[in-house]
Amino acid sequence: MSTETFQSSPPAHLQSFLAFDFGLKRTGVAMGSRLLGAATPQPTIRAEGDQRLAQVAVRIREWQPDALVVGIPFHPDGASHDNTRRARRFARQLQGRFGLPVFEVDERYSTTEALAAGAQDADAASACIILEQFLRSLA
Repeated sequence: MSTETFQSSPPAHLQSFLAFDFGLKRTGVAMGSRLLGAATPQPTIRAEGDQRLAQVAVRIREWQPDALVVGIPFHPDGASHDNTRRARRFARQLQGRFGLPVFEVDERYSTTEALAAGAQDADAASACIILEQFLRSLA
């Protein structure tokens, strides 16, 4: 398996993905697969630092994904900001700690879309949007 954190397109043998919508206090989670082309929301992680990574480890053990997907936020004009750097750091931490390929997805409007859809857990809904966008890009 590749040890590069960010790749342009995942190899075909990577079939299942666990996605994260990183936030300082909450991180949305979704699980999905290439076969179904859809994502399912999972309970949001409400923790920071090492406690967040410990909860990620539980999800990885539970779901056994082939790879991970992390939403990376940008300003509407595409410029980076503090949360862009934080989300990228989180992606690097995931790859370093769990040794799975990690893919970035531009998640500029995922939270807005989740809120507009009336999602009860906007973080998990955002993670689903991020993962489904990623899965559509594989077609």
